[in-house]
Amino acid sequence: MPKGLLLLNLGSPSAPERSAVARYLRQFLSDRRVIDIAAVPRWLLVNLIIAPFRSSRSARAYASVWTIEGSPLLGHSRALARGVQEQLGSEWKVALGMRYGAPSTEQALQELAAAGCDRIALLPLYPQYSAATTGSSLEEAMRVLGTLWNVPAVVTVPAFHAEEGYLEATAAPIRTCLQEVPDAHVLFSFHGLPERQVLKGDAACLQGECCAVPKPFCYKSQCMATARSLAERLGLDSHRWSVGFQSRLGREPWLGPNTEEVAKGLAASGHSLVVAAPSFVADCLETLEELGDRLKETFHAHGGGAFRVAACPNASSAWIETVAGMARRSVP
Repeated sequence: MPKGLLLLNLGSPSAPERSAVARYLRQFLSDRRVIDIAAVPRWLLVNLIIAPFRSSRSARAYASVWTIEGSPLLGHSRALARGVQEQLGSEWKVALGMRYGAPSTEQALQELAAAGCDRIALLPLYPQYSAATTGSSLEEAMRVLGTLWNVPAVVTVPAFHAEEGYLEATAAPIRTCLQEVPDAHVLFSFHGLPERQVLKGDAACLQGECCAVPKPFCYKSQCMATARSLAERLGLDSHRWSVGFQSRLGREPWLGPNTEEVAKGLAASGHSLVVAAPSFVADCLETLEELGDRLKETFHAHGGGAFRVAACPNASSAWIETVAGMARRSVP
């Protein structure tokens, strides 16, 4: 029987259209791990405010990065799955499951079950652990597994923020950008989270020097560890790099400093800038539109110099080999 590998990612709308985006936002933001408030207030917030008022703007943003294969996230994730399948060979069956949208986690697990996989590795494609991404994807996978009559043996691949192959696959495009703009400052921009959620995962986070050492369920500590490792790998002195957190939603306190504010300060000082997004392994709306378009415009509007956004690992050969290696180690 083949071994199974389920690659888990967040997902995207089926089309860059208002109705499709609204449907995606309702599914995404109704997740209790994403907006962790009581069910009734969450329903009201998502269905009466966020989905109706944000879907048109988000649809325009998706349209600006849409490809012939659909969303960039889906295209890169499918290419990764194909490459990993080729690396692992016939002893394995690789499937891709999205937490929201298609192909769903349920479809992917049914595909592995139909192939006769009696051992399955779940690999969430999020380098740093958070309950809103890793936790939610694993919860959905476990829910679906519980509906199967024959439940296979399952192992979960942990957050890989310290994985050498991930760090090198992330560093390589940054090096390319630095060759083009050698004097640029490097801004490592991670996806933001509400401080409240981070403290639910680790009550000691955000206090003193807690982020000096990465911890299993502390998102910010793993982000900071990733940034330090990448800076060392790239040979950057402490004054050559910064950390920011992007994609804020709502008015409550989120992890800081905010990516946009950091970029404005660097622009005002006359810096050139290379932005990398190490919390993503595939280019998506947040890297291509939020950073590549909107942040670039903001940076130049505040007097900044050259601006580059480093590509994510996507389906590079180094990243494919790394994912295949993590799978082999998880299910010998």
